[in-house]
Parts: sequence; structure tokens; C-alpha cells
Amino acid sequence: MSDLNRVAKRMYNIHPKAMSLVVGDELEGTFTLKSAEFFQTEFQAEGTRTGDDALYRFATTDDNEAVIVGRQAAGDDGWSMVGEVTSVERIDE
Repeated sequence: MSDLNRVAKRMYNIHPKAMSLVVGDELEGTFTLKSAEFFQTEFQAEGTRTGDDALYRFATTDDNEAVIVGRQAAGDDGWSMVGEVTSVERIDE
């Protein structure tokens, strides 16, 4: 069995506490995961970003090399691809 994705593992270990995430070149902020789980090596999570009313979904790619992010704006039925998580940091409270 292959190893767990290190970004996904870090997100899982920090959750449910707030974390600072950088997603690609366009998005960074404080995120709180409402749920996070592994299905063998596949990671899935859902959460929100402080100051944003959108819902975010996180999942590892098929090759387990990256954690990708989708965003659903409030009142919107569809999801849009945001990018790949490039940095995860614990926020000390």
C-alpha cells in the first residue's frame, strides 16, 4: 500500500482546529474542516474559510500526489475547481 499524502495527513492531524492553507497562487486563508477522513489512502474533507460563505471540498488526486480543492459559493448549485493545496500550517490559538 502506498503512503498517505503528506499534505492530507497534516490537514487531518490539525482538524478540527483552524489551519492556514495556501491553495495555488490565488487563494490563502484560515480554513476550518467540518469533516475529514481517509478511505485507505484517499483523503476527503469539507470545510469553510474565515470571511467566506462558500463551502470547500478537499480530496487527494487519483495518483495520491496532491490535495485538490473545489469551491461551492452560497446559493450556487455547482462546484468550481480552485487549485491544489501547496501549504498547510497549524494556527496557534
